[in-house]
Amino acid sequence: MGNLFCCVQVDQSTVAIKEQFGKYQDVLEPGCHCVPWFLGSQLAGHLSLRVQQLDVRCETKTKDNVFVNVVASIQYRALADKANDAFYKLSNTKGQIQAYVFDVIRASVPKLNLDDVFEQKNEIAKAVEEELEKAMSAYGYEIVQTLIVDIVPDEHVKRAMNEINAAARLRVAANEKAEAEKILQIKRAEGEAESKYLAGLGIARQRQAIVDGLRDSVLGFSVNVPGTSAKDVMDMVLVTQYFDTMKEIGASSKSSAVFIPHGPGAVRDVAQQIRDGLLQASV
Repeated sequence: MGNLFCCVQVDQSTVAIKEQFGKYQDVLEPGCHCVPWFLGSQLAGHLSLRVQQLDVRCETKTKDNVFVNVVASIQYRALADKANDAFYKLSNTKGQIQAYVFDVIRASVPKLNLDDVFEQKNEIAKAVEEELEKAMSAYGYEIVQTLIVDIVPDEHVKRAMNEINAAARLRVAANEKAEAEKILQIKRAEGEAESKYLAGLGIARQRQAIVDGLRDSVLGFSVNVPGTSAKDVMDMVLVTQYFDTMKEIGASSKSSAVFIPHGPGAVRDVAQQIRDGLLQASV
């Protein structure tokens, strides 16, 4: 019905290309327009002014000989004031953009190592955008944004990178664990040294107290019992201590038994050995 009355409708964010007898005549803005077909006027087509997106996947090789798939996302739109160029000059807009993206990526990525590709993806996107802007502006298109949305190396390379990362983390963990064990051993050794030092002080004080007590006992016994010598008193004290020790060993079920000569004839030898040991320790 619109064609019958020579009226056409152009939707919002769209322009229409008007021709007369096959020759470009005008660009029709959104709204209602009269196109007298009987005078040779007709619509050659419509052109969207909306922002469009094209995802381009490009396989290339890095400087360290790793093949990667680089995915670039190109956002572009046709310019209203250059609609005739955008409509007539390019027959395959997406193919043209894809060719330029391939050219820039395959010229940039081989100059970088794999790690640098991940770090410098913004620079790669900027280079693609500059090249596209310079090339597509002549065809009536504007490059709104260019993004490198993904960098996918070969699956074996990804696995190797993950293993390297895992090994590095395990090495750090092993170092930290070793440092912790070192600190524990140092603290344990310091504690043992302090414990042995204090134990030595205790043993020294114990022996000193025993010697002092024996001396006082011998002197007191010699004074109160006439005719006894210090040697006789010492022998009696040592024999008494000997039997007390044997009694304690026999009374405890969990103690380690120490067998020493305990016959009547060996008492003098035991007393002599104990006395010699105490006298040497007190010197």
